[in-house]
Amino acid sequence: MDKQMDTKIEKLDKRVALAQLGGGEKRIAKQHAKKKLTARERINYLLDEGSFEEMGVLVTHRTTDFGMEDQLFFGDGVVTGYGTINERLVYVFAQDFTVFGGALSETHAEKICKIMDHAVKVGAPCIGLNDSGGARIQEGVKSLGGYADIFHRNVQSSGVIPQLSAIMGPCAGGAVYSPAMTDFTIMVEDTSYMFVTGPNVVKTVTNEEVTSEELGGASTHSTKSGVAHLTAANDIQCLEDLKTLLSYMPQNNKETTKKIPYELGEELRPHLIGLIPEDAHKPYNMLDVITGIIDEDSFFEIQKNYAENIIIGFARLGGRSIGIVANQPMQLAGCLDTNSSIKAARFTRFCDCFNIPLLVLVDVPGFLPGTDQEWNGIIKNGAKLLYALSEATVPKITVITRKAYGGAYDVMNSKHIGADMNFAWPTAEIAVMGAKGAAEIIFKNEIKSAKNSEEKLKEKEAEYAYKFADPYRAARRGFIDEVIYPKNTRRKLIKAFQMLENKEINKPDRKHGNIPL
Repeated sequence: MDKQMDTKIEKLDKRVALAQLGGGEKRIAKQHAKKKLTARERINYLLDEGSFEEMGVLVTHRTTDFGMEDQLFFGDGVVTGYGTINERLVYVFAQDFTVFGGALSETHAEKICKIMDHAVKVGAPCIGLNDSGGARIQEGVKSLGGYADIFHRNVQSSGVIPQLSAIMGPCAGGAVYSPAMTDFTIMVEDTSYMFVTGPNVVKTVTNEEVTSEELGGASTHSTKSGVAHLTAANDIQCLEDLKTLLSYMPQNNKETTKKIPYELGEELRPHLIGLIPEDAHKPYNMLDVITGIIDEDSFFEIQKNYAENIIIGFARLGGRSIGIVANQPMQLAGCLDTNSSIKAARFTRFCDCFNIPLLVLVDVPGFLPGTDQEWNGIIKNGAKLLYALSEATVPKITVITRKAYGGAYDVMNSKHIGADMNFAWPTAEIAVMGAKGAAEIIFKNEIKSAKNSEEKLKEKEAEYAYKFADPYRAARRGFIDEVIYPKNTRRKLIKAFQMLENKEINKPDRKHGNIPL
């Protein structure tokens, strides 16, 4: 009996050892030569040491066409399972490029779907490490069906558990749509790319010559398309960024992010008042305001190089995880445009899904004018941000630092669309438009008939600014809850978010709203 058991154990050992090798030593060496970790190395680095439990280690494909019955690899090109990151349960899959170039088969997809189902059942984040040449063409429609099964689960998981994607190699064709439907996508510079159709097809159809990197590399998707939320210099940084990103979010939509213990002190930040230039036309860096308010070194910016006229990211305030949406006066004077509206709306909706309070910092002169903006849908795209902030039920607090003009004042989390607390600095200017433009319209005839029209314009501009270019009229109407000293901002926000901690809102009874997509 013991001898028989030894034989069976030996048989299992052999299979497990083969699975651990993936596509073999030569292919592993090729992966390393490209400065890429293997699937198993990535998982072992990402998860707490010794915590990974693999699922489906002995799965093989079922294809018998094209000689595939002679090419069987245990695991079938994807490593799946669960473990912990900083003692938090997560589910993970990592495509193994050493096995059929990570190509997705029916069984490969089934393994991914199984852990996605588990993640939803127990309410834990799901992380995908993508490194695949695409569908396994030897399987035909079965591999395409596998993609659709994954896509469907991405949708069913959306807003229920956090879904994070890392693109750590090729991701092309239909494969791109799974990461696109997850909450955040990180791309590794120089070794990853994403596109629906590759350079060869592009050349055939449009006669454009373009490299894979130019068409769908990390730089392209982080600056031009906005597909990538973050980029990393290498695999290690990518995995570290995943860990950091996860630290700001809860396990699922029924929980809140764990609060770091914090004892409230004086919390004064006197240097904040000096950040706003006396000249209203001069820019300043809103990142200086953010770092002056939040817990030290806690800001984690998202989509840093895309639509730079708006800033989004996570931070901690008094140990509490919050999401920040802020106009950036250093870019386009902080105007809202099509890309910045989409960027901020998507981030707002994520925070609302997962009970992360929102802080909105406002310095916005309006929507960016021009035919380009109008023809590219600034109306419907601006409405996305308006819709997202109106719909959000998490605690929402606004601080107006300087300009809040026109419709953009309404959109940027005004009291009228459901903000819980609205603060303004004494430097705030809340009006339909800037003083000069308003004076030109209101006092048009007086200016035109004046002996010195330029001098009259300045006089009327000053008159309008005196009456409207401050926060006090809005405060008298209750649209601003309090005009605060900038140095007190941090303390006010910590206490306000603490006060709003148990906020509840009953939503209308409906299937879902119809956001202007």
